[in-house]
Amino acid sequence: MQQQKIKISQAVIWVSSIFLGILSSVPQLASHEFNWKEAIVNSVLTAAFSVIMWYINIYMLNKTAGKRNQHISYSKLLIILAFGMVIMFGLAWIQQLILSHINFGPVMLMVEVRGILINLVCYMFLTLLQNNYTGQQVQLELEKVKSDNLGAQYELLKQQINPHFLFNSLNTLKLMAETHDTETVDFVVKLSDFYRFTLESRKLDLISIQEEMKIVDSYLFLQKARFGDGITFTTELDKKTYSTLIPPFTLQLLVENCIKHNIVSQSKPLHIKIYDVSNTIIIENPIQRKMAVEDSLGVGLDNIKMRYKHLLEQDITIHSDEKIFQIKLPLIHEYHHY
Repeated sequence: MQQQKIKISQAVIWVSSIFLGILSSVPQLASHEFNWKEAIVNSVLTAAFSVIMWYINIYMLNKTAGKRNQHISYSKLLIILAFGMVIMFGLAWIQQLILSHINFGPVMLMVEVRGILINLVCYMFLTLLQNNYTGQQVQLELEKVKSDNLGAQYELLKQQINPHFLFNSLNTLKLMAETHDTETVDFVVKLSDFYRFTLESRKLDLISIQEEMKIVDSYLFLQKARFGDGITFTTELDKKTYSTLIPPFTLQLLVENCIKHNIVSQSKPLHIKIYDVSNTIIIENPIQRKMAVEDSLGVGLDNIKMRYKHLLEQDITIHSDEKIFQIKLPLIHEYHHY
C-alpha cells in the first residue's frame, strides 16, 4: 500500500507560526519594562522557528510514509528535537546580535525550552494526522480486499455449479443406473458430498489441506466413473502438510483444469500428481493438449491467483515446458486477516 504523504495548508503553517510568535511576546506585554523592539524581534524569531520546524517535521515524517507503523517513533522524535535545538540556538544567537543588551545565558535557556515545546506540538500534531491518513487507507484497502474476495467467492461458486459438469455427472449416473453398475449408490453419495462441500466451504477463506483433499477425492471419483482408467492420481503429501491451510476448492480447480485441457483416454491416461517440496504444495501433470479446449464458466487460475494475492498477499508459481505442467502453491501455516 502506498502511504499518502502529509499535506498541510500553507495558510495553516504561516498563520499558526505568526500566532505562536505573537503569543511568545504576551508575557512581555504584562511587564512594566515593555520594549516593543525586543517584543518584535522575539516574535519574529519564534515565528521563524515555528515555520522551519513545520517543514522539517513534514519532511522527516514523509520520508517514512510507506511504513504501516501507527506508533510514535521516539528515535525520529529525538532527531527532530536535536535539529530544533540547533536551529533555536542559531536563532537565539541572531537575537543576541540584534539585542546585545540581553544576557545570552538566561535567554538561551528560555528560547530552547520554548523551541522544544513548539517542536513537540508540531511533531505530535503531524503524527496524529499521519496516523489518521494511514488508518483511512488501511480501512479502504480492507474494504477492497473484502470486495475482491466476495467477487472471487461468487465466481468460484459459479465454477463449482458448472452446468457442463452437472450435465456430464447426471449422464454418467443415468448410464450407471441403466447398466446396474454396483457403484451407482457410491456415485450418488460422492456427487452429493461434492455439492455439500461447495455449499459449506464457499463462506470460508481457508480450509485445511485434509478437508480440501476430501473435495478432490469426491471430484475424482465422479470423473473416474466417466473416464475409467483414463485418469490416474497420486498423492504424496507429508502428514504435517494435511494440517496446513488453503483457499477452498483450489486443488479441485487445478485438477479440473488438468482434465479440461488435456487428453484423457484409456489409451493415453492422464496422470495427476500432488506432492509437497520445500514448503510448497505442487500439482503436476504431463502435457497432453487437446485439439479443442472445453468452455469454462469459471475463472480457473485467475481465481486462484487473485485469492492468494488479495487474501494472503502471496503468489503462486506456474511452470510449463513441453512435457510437464506444474503449479506450486505456498503452504499456509497460519492465517492473519489483512
